[in-house]
Amino acid sequence: MHREILVIDDNSDIRFLICNILKEKNFEVRSAANYDQAVLEINKRLPNLAIIDIKLDKTDKDGIDLLKIINKKNKLTPVIMISGHATVQIAVEAIRLGAYEFIEKPFSKDKILNYVNRAIETFELKKEKDIIENKLFHSFELIGKSPAILKVKKIIDKLSTSESRVLISGPTGTGKELVARKIHKHSLRSKEPFVIINSALLKENTYEKELFGEEFEDGNISFGALERADKGTLLIDEVSEIPLETQANVLRVLIDQKFKRVNGSKNINVNIRLISSSSKDLNELIKINMFREDLYHRLNVMPIELTPLATRTEDIPLLVEYFNNKLSEINGVKQAEIDDKNDSLYIYNWPGNVRELRNLVERITILSSNESKEIINKVIDDVLKPSSKNTDKNILEKSFQSPLKEAREHFEKEYLATQLKKHHGNIAKTADFIGMERSALHRKLKTLGIKDIN
Repeated sequence: MHREILVIDDNSDIRFLICNILKEKNFEVRSAANYDQAVLEINKRLPNLAIIDIKLDKTDKDGIDLLKIINKKNKLTPVIMISGHATVQIAVEAIRLGAYEFIEKPFSKDKILNYVNRAIETFELKKEKDIIENKLFHSFELIGKSPAILKVKKIIDKLSTSESRVLISGPTGTGKELVARKIHKHSLRSKEPFVIINSALLKENTYEKELFGEEFEDGNISFGALERADKGTLLIDEVSEIPLETQANVLRVLIDQKFKRVNGSKNINVNIRLISSSSKDLNELIKINMFREDLYHRLNVMPIELTPLATRTEDIPLLVEYFNNKLSEINGVKQAEIDDKNDSLYIYNWPGNVRELRNLVERITILSSNESKEIINKVIDDVLKPSSKNTDKNILEKSFQSPLKEAREHFEKEYLATQLKKHHGNIAKTADFIGMERSALHRKLKTLGIKDIN
């Protein structure tokens, strides 16, 4: 593994000492004796890790300025700051600006090696995580030609020059996080952090610490999501799960643009773009006093609604083709012969929405990519049809419990809705398949209260 460290210190003895310690452990080492040399080395090539003395030769520029330069080039690059004269305030400021660690002089060989090894390990983990996220989200696109998806794409385009808060609503698996990432990617903040806090996964007593951070008696600081997202975008996923008491504090941040860390006394100012998402109806939660109405109006400046996959079946063949291509590439297997006209894909209700479809395609590309189209069709049928059979059974049971006229209407409604799904909302094709005049089908759909999804 290539591990290059840049050591920046204007004290030649300390610079020589650190470089020798690192070379003994087989690190590749470059060094700089002053601020100007350091800038040249940083611009030449970013290292895997930088060790920077805070006090350098220039009076108007110091190690903190070099930290900012490195962070601007790549926030993943860890930086260890060292100093024999720095105050606690300078140390805290260095950590706040992104330094991995702060070490006071004099330091032992074991101490600096310990910090270096931990920093390099953290760098590799972050880089690996970033690669995985790129595969999962940044490389994925918002796929579909349905009116609902085209509307969402237009909103994302319009938001590219806006700083408005966004509330994304929709059932689980419809792609709320993907939409949030696309908004960030197309915004003026695209080169800044994108931070996610998933409210549904947090324990009730940890919300404040996760959002606002925490200060400890020994002077250490745990930075919350708000500070980590400074200058970038913060996504509060499943915002409905935030406790009411914390909701009040979030509202105060939105109003005042500042907050205090847990156990802290100093106001922290941040500049973030806030996006929220929810799979629950916040208006219904407001009615039962489970969500603050004033917070809802602050979050819901620009609403985006993602509809269930079952209501936009015309997107299914596009999604199948896209995921088949993308997931086979990611998993290093050849594309599977998936028949996007398989009835099961359109009859199935997709409770897990696009995520469930993606999982199905991934399973097929990994386990059945070498199988024939007929065998893959059987796999799809076996996975999806148990649910549709249960639906058919429920329809039959309801029919037997109703008078003949109601039972007939109920059957016709389910039958025609299913045929419309199979034919992607195309009235002409549906009418031709069921042997009915197009005008008569329009009248029947209107009578039964079935919306034309074409």
